[in-house]
Amino acid sequence: MPKGYIIGHITVNAPEAYKEYIERDTPILEAYGARFIVRGGQSQTPEGSSQDRHVVIEFDDYETAKRAYSDPAYQEVAEIRRRTATSTIILVEGT
Repeated sequence: MPKGYIIGHITVNAPEAYKEYIERDTPILEAYGARFIVRGGQSQTPEGSSQDRHVVIEFDDYETAKRAYSDPAYQEVAEIRRRTATSTIILVEGT
């Protein structure tokens, strides 16, 4: 069965306030079996435009990734990210 992923491309505008998002989103997503494959770190964008920070979260399947993102508790916490960062969030089915 194909895995499911939440991929985030993020530029943090308020680093101190953004820390609360990281602290609070992790246990919610881990309750869905999330595995953080990429969470920040060095990156390059040799083509196109990009944000400063990249996150790849793996789930057992695409439906679980969608449920995790749609969880009301996660959406409440996501408001912190929306206030403190510019982001693109992608849900994708993969291998």
